Amino acid sequence: MPSSSVASVVEKALSGERIAPKEALVLFEEGDFLELGQAAFLARMQKVPEKEVTFIIDRNINYTNICLIRCKFCAFSCSPGDPRGYVLSLSEILKRVEEAVSKGANQVMLQGGINPELKLDYFETVFSEIKRKFSQVTLHSLTAPEIEYLSRSSGLSFREVLKRLQEAGLSSLPGGGAEVLVDRVRASISPRKTSSSTWLKIHEEAHKLGMKTTATMVIGHKETFEDRVEHLFKLRELQDKTGGFISFIPWIYHSGRTALGGRETSSFDYLKTVAISRLFLDNFRNIQGSWLTVGKEVGQLSLFFGANDLGSIMLEENVVKATGYEFSGMSEKEMVDLIRRAGFKPVQRNTFFELLKVY
Repeated sequence: MPSSSVASVVEKALSGERIAPKEALVLFEEGDFLELGQAAFLARMQKVPEKEVTFIIDRNINYTNICLIRCKFCAFSCSPGDPRGYVLSLSEILKRVEEAVSKGANQVMLQGGINPELKLDYFETVFSEIKRKFSQVTLHSLTAPEIEYLSRSSGLSFREVLKRLQEAGLSSLPGGGAEVLVDRVRASISPRKTSSSTWLKIHEEAHKLGMKTTATMVIGHKETFEDRVEHLFKLRELQDKTGGFISFIPWIYHSGRTALGGRETSSFDYLKTVAISRLFLDNFRNIQGSWLTVGKEVGQLSLFFGANDLGSIMLEENVVKATGYEFSGMSEKEMVDLIRRAGFKPVQRNTFFELLKVY
């Protein structure tokens, strides 16, 4: 049975009242796993009453693996001059987009490292050429650290960089680079990366330009429950201000082959975090279950812990794979079956959660 304090927080959330950060911390520290799952499912049905679960078909294209930042939790990147380093040519990127479109993709996510050889005009050319050849594809690309680097290297403001990329075809920003929005933690796991305030500022500027973005959180490294709550609180505050986040996506850190090493977390902790996120982020409609980092079965279980979306079938993924984490890909049929077996109706969507196909 939940403690009286946990029960009162849950009751408050389900009655439509906003719960405070200190109350969210109570849920992390004292909340019962199954009780929180049940509450989060009810909150999900209040927010998204249809028993539909959405997903998207897209391709994640890592245009380079060369990176100046070299985060301790990343096993994908390499330093400039490393023989493993690469930069995809425009023709190779266009080929990968064409392959994705042929398989039904409606979104492309270009992400890479902070490569000093690549300037703003590289991305303007890539984006404009993709849109010229594949106008139906949404470019959901580049993270806040990449935008910060382009701002520094070009001498332009965040807004000016975003505006130029938007004019070239960029539609929205993914939430990568957030990790945990607490600078003490960031100093430990990625000391040369974008600060929490800069990450938030870049997303705010994107929202002001009419661009939607996603929000993420990576758990299971150096963060505490208090850090997770602070991260969620910062996201909720910005969402109050702009309304520009379209979804929240918590991920699990995998330590294999990384310089950071150390602990990982459990599926129970992940699902509990998904549930508390649903209860706390009352101004977010969509919570995504990250089957990619927790496995298909736990991804399916996240639908009973507050998630209403299962992300992408992911036609290409390199960053998580670089850690040595073993996972099999996901086909459209597998995704549809996964959702159906959980008792929900599978629906394909686009980047902006517009429904494209009901199965």
